[in-house]
Amino acid sequence: MEEDCKGCGSLPDHGCILNRVTRSGGSLPYRGTPGEMPRSNSARGPYADKRCRSCGKFESSCTTSKHAASLLVSAKKGSQKTKQEETKKKQVTRRWPLMSKPVDDVYLTWYYERPSYDVEEAVGMLKKFQELDFTHPKQYVYINVFLDMALQKKKKVDPFASTVLLPYRFTDEMNKVLVFTENEQEAEIARENGAAVVGGVELIKWILEDEIQVDFYVAVPAIMPKLIPLRNKLRRKYPSTKRNSMGHDIPKMLQLFREGLEYTVEDERVIKTRIARLDMPTEQIVANLKTVIHDICSFKPSTYGPFVQKLVIRSSTSEGLLLNLDGLLPQVEKVEEEENPEDDKEKHVQESVST
Repeated sequence: MEEDCKGCGSLPDHGCILNRVTRSGGSLPYRGTPGEMPRSNSARGPYADKRCRSCGKFESSCTTSKHAASLLVSAKKGSQKTKQEETKKKQVTRRWPLMSKPVDDVYLTWYYERPSYDVEEAVGMLKKFQELDFTHPKQYVYINVFLDMALQKKKKVDPFASTVLLPYRFTDEMNKVLVFTENEQEAEIARENGAAVVGGVELIKWILEDEIQVDFYVAVPAIMPKLIPLRNKLRRKYPSTKRNSMGHDIPKMLQLFREGLEYTVEDERVIKTRIARLDMPTEQIVANLKTVIHDICSFKPSTYGPFVQKLVIRSSTSEGLLLNLDGLLPQVEKVEEEENPEDDKEKHVQESVST
């Protein structure tokens, strides 16, 4: 029978690391340290510690295994660093628009800037599209207004809703308006001017139970303290001075909300609304467009810069056309700039006289 190896404690033919030495006839003395547990008849050391295949020592005292592990860790870190460097080196290819205009009618849009048109030219193109496509001539004209809602620091303009009275009506539809008043004379005036429902506190219960549903609600200031239960029900339709739905001029309020155009801010910065009909004259379409834009710009002070960033016009069946904003926005800032040079001239004349 084969004797156990004195160097590692295993049989020479079964996993002995010092196999060559024992077969040559030599014997290795047991080099144990004081207090070390005696070697067992296996390739494992004390406390089931495995032996290193390269040096024959236990893995707890082997330097080569630790060195190999450290090499693996450093290799992984090196591969991660190289990947990060490669991603940084990769530059995002951006397609810059060319300055020249396309020559042909068919071209790749991302190679050119999106063309913009004046209002009159864009309306004429929409009418031409309708004739070429043989679509309905009385289709509606829509606008998409993209706004800059930013104010000082992190403040923003809150999304709003408004009603504007257009100079040229394009539909025969009338909105239903309810008038809150307890005065008989005011109630009679409201009925004469086309109010759908007129009443006082007795209407609150019917509105809460959804038995009365109208488009707009108008009230006189005297009855407002009694309408507090309707605040959560009506929300933005609740009568207020900001929306011009509370006041003493009942005929004016009824005309605004029965014939006016309502628009709201969607997605925190976009307004989508119709402004005219395509068969209307170009001058009337432009007048309605300017009226809506001026009403929108009134919700942000001009000192914070232009409110409208982009304006697109389209019809029900056509593509959107980008409009030039020159001449469409209010001219408040330009008037102030024009007044400043005159003031400078007056100051210069006064200084010359004083000298």
